[in-house]
Formats: sequence, C-alpha cells, structure tokens
Amino acid sequence: MAGRNKLQKFAENLTFPNVYESFEPTKPELTGLNGAVVDLRGNWAREHFNNDRPITLELACGRGEYTLDLARQYPERNFIGVDVKGARIWKGARTALAEGLENAAFLRTRIEVISHFFAPGEVNEIWITFPDPFLKKGKENRRLTSAQFLRQYRTILAPGGLVHLKTDSRELYDWTLETFANQPAVEILYHDHDIDARPYPLPELATRTYYEKMHRKLGKTITYTRFRIGDGEILGDRGMPQPNNSTIHKPKLQN
Repeated sequence: MAGRNKLQKFAENLTFPNVYESFEPTKPELTGLNGAVVDLRGNWAREHFNNDRPITLELACGRGEYTLDLARQYPERNFIGVDVKGARIWKGARTALAEGLENAAFLRTRIEVISHFFAPGEVNEIWITFPDPFLKKGKENRRLTSAQFLRQYRTILAPGGLVHLKTDSRELYDWTLETFANQPAVEILYHDHDIDARPYPLPELATRTYYEKMHRKLGKTITYTRFRIGDGEILGDRGMPQPNNSTIHKPKLQN
C-alpha cells in the first residue's frame, strides 16, 4: 500500500503547476506540468512567479515546511523547495496550492546539479534545513556544506547572498565550522550550537519542520550557522579536518 501511495503522489506531482522535476543527473532536463520540458534557468521569477522578486531556495526541503512558512511570512519574495524525494515534495506542493501560496514552488532533483537549473546570481538566499548529515566515514563530500556543494551555491547566488544551515546534528555543525575555518572563500557570519538557549537572531528560526519536531522529542538541540561565499578559493574536502572525539555529541533519549 505504501508503494502504491508513493506512485499516486508521483503521478499527482505531474499535475501540479508548482512542481518541476529532473531525474537524470548526467543529462539534466527540467519538466513541468504534465511532463512538458521547460527551461527556467535565469527566468524563474519572470516565467514561473510572473514577477521580478528575489528568490530563496530551501535545500533538502522534505515536506517543504520552511518553503511554505517563509512564503507565508514574506509574500514579497519567491521561495523554491528542493529535494529528491517526490512523495515529500507532494505534501508541500499540495499545501501551497490549497493555501493559494503563489510565491512557493518545488523542484525535485539532486542538489549536486542545482546549478543546471539556476543562472549565475539568480538566487538571493539559501536555507539548508535538517539535511542528511552523512556521518559515515568517507561520506564527507556528500554533506551539503562540503566543497562540491559550496561551488554550486556560489555559482547561483547573487553577490553577498546568504546561506543558512539549521540542523539537529551536532556532528555536522562541528564539521562545518571546522572545515569552513580552512575555506578561504567562506565567511561565517553567525553560529550557535543551541538556538533555544537565547532569543532567536532571526524570526525564521522559529519555524519547525516535521523532522525537527521529532528530533526535539529525542532531546536533541538545534544548531544554526549563517555564512556567505566570497571570491576566494574553495578547497577540496580531502585533507579537511574531521571532528575529534571531544566535539562529537550524541544526545540521549529523554524520559
């Protein structure tokens, strides 16, 4: 039944005017309503949103809670949730249509090829919300703050564009700060290992995703990092420092 439900959601995604998809990373091609091939690179605001307003991406958007909530808070901006999981995107896209959120759209693709779908400087801001931290040894380059992704972000971000990382993984947070310390192109603007210990520096941090709510019940703290990517060199991930045992935090279940 679960598999059939997913197939039904995939089929419905094709009928949603706010969903775009690309399935082949080696030959990225974007399809929209009813599977029609479209080319929105450089024209998202004008051709999809019918305006010239700034664009914010939510990467690893899951069910799109941040995309939806930001769209509600900031009707003067455009928001696009990006994830590879079609069944999750279905939830966010359907909610946006039901609420009439015309400034919210969704892109189903792999983030590794995100620059194929946005022109240089087309994106003003990026939120990375509770991504898979890929904690196994040898998987560091799959983390969304690794060098290969930083290069993608810099390509599509407007000059001075901000990137926000919100995660319950203390390991990913620590690794990100340590690797950024050795990245000449990255400027860390703010970071906090426990955003609930003090007033939120941004109202956007009050939004809670489905997974964030689950993780909070497990006693995990929520971390936040804000940074920008400049013109300096982006070094590869090999040889980057890894968190030592003293920086690894494994939250225990609360009673």
